[in-house]
Amino acid sequence: MPTVLILGASRGIGHEMVRQYRADGWRVIATARKQEDCAALAQMGAESHQLDVTEADSIAALGWRLDDEKIDAAWLVAGVYGPGHSGFPTGPEFDAVMHTNVLAAMRLIPVVAPLVASAHGKLAVLSSRMGSIGTRSATEGTLYRASKAALNSVLADAAITWGPHGATCVAFHPGWVQPDMGGSGATLTPEHSVASLRATLAGLDASSNGAFLNHDGTPIPW
Repeated sequence: MPTVLILGASRGIGHEMVRQYRADGWRVIATARKQEDCAALAQMGAESHQLDVTEADSIAALGWRLDDEKIDAAWLVAGVYGPGHSGFPTGPEFDAVMHTNVLAAMRLIPVVAPLVASAHGKLAVLSSRMGSIGTRSATEGTLYRASKAALNSVLADAAITWGPHGATCVAFHPGWVQPDMGGSGATLTPEHSVASLRATLAGLDASSNGAFLNHDGTPIPW
């Protein structure tokens, strides 16, 4: 039975990943910040762990609990949007977005990547097309854009570090997804997005290490 780790599964895309992977017979390890969300994940058949991605001690505790696991697929889903404007962010706004979207990845990937590499598996982070500099034509959500561009850099470093050890590391744009960050006007349901993300990840091999892809596998410029 293959094992998937989903970091940030309390709602939206992460929650739907738990549902779909369990339906396909995978062993699912999932995290959430609140204990009540962990209990709900356990009811879905996942092995749930409480994790606050902004706390180093919480990440270290997860690493201890996952020691010696072999992870076939890992998804870093946890993230926040922050202010929607393109003006100056406040210090607390900057800290909240960058700690969740960037610093968490810098701390979690060194914990998770060895477990993925040991299974010659795949590690994916949920980025966003908004983090692409090459395709940029608007400035709303400046702080979120900056955080996702930084996350892409973290992923590229992970690919260089862990690719030679057997982990295929990729960044994904999940599409414009309802409801959460995408809002009611978004074009994709979580079910559609997750099905597409899972199918694309399953079809990748080591030659895709370090790629930045749309949910359907189309390359996105950095």
